[in-house]
Amino acid sequence: MSAELAVVYAALILQDDQIEITSDKLQTLVKAAGIEVEPVWFSLYAKALAGQDLKALLLNVGAPGAGGAAAATGASGAAASTEAAVEEAVEEKEESDDDMGFGMYF
Repeated sequence: MSAELAVVYAALILQDDQIEITSDKLQTLVKAAGIEVEPVWFSLYAKALAGQDLKALLLNVGAPGAGGAAAATGASGAAASTEAAVEEAVEEKEESDDDMGFGMYF
């Protein structure tokens, strides 16, 4: 089991029992499971999940929202601009190789 997954499961256990998610409590649960995790993960997850309602987060994963359509449009626009930039870079490279005499002439 990965370290991150162990900490997430510990956080879910704490949330399910309506116990505050702290670094110490996460570490205690993970140690009780016999999983070795670097201490930094406990504090990262404890800070990230402080004051969060995990149940609400889990129930709203993938739920459509006002920002969903804008994010999708932005993602497709970013993909198109990235593709254009890659094509331009390839063309510049080809031109650069030809200018330096690296082109393939037979």
